[in-house]
Amino acid sequence: MNINPLEFMKNFQDMQSKMGDIQEKLKKINSTGSAGGGLVEITINGQMEVESVKLDPLCVDPRDIKMLEDLIQAAFVAASTNMKEKLKTEVAGDLNIPPGMAGFNG
Repeated sequence: MNINPLEFMKNFQDMQSKMGDIQEKLKKINSTGSAGGGLVEITINGQMEVESVKLDPLCVDPRDIKMLEDLIQAAFVAASTNMKEKLKTEVAGDLNIPPGMAGFNG
């Protein structure tokens, strides 16, 4: 098997460029998850970074912090699940990744 080093380097550079483009795209993809009928909403980007947290004043009860913690966790899980679905269609296609590969299996 002969490997052309110049062709290999060109392909590697193309892949690096594509990965840079995808990283930028991930910053712009947003997903929101909510819990408690909308009492808590969390928005994340495609890099799984939290961009915003919105709390309805009704869910802020100093006597029931555990409920608020559970709602925040549930909203983040919902946002993450939504993001995985978006990434399957918006990013996996850019990389020509078959379904079920590279963590895009939901």
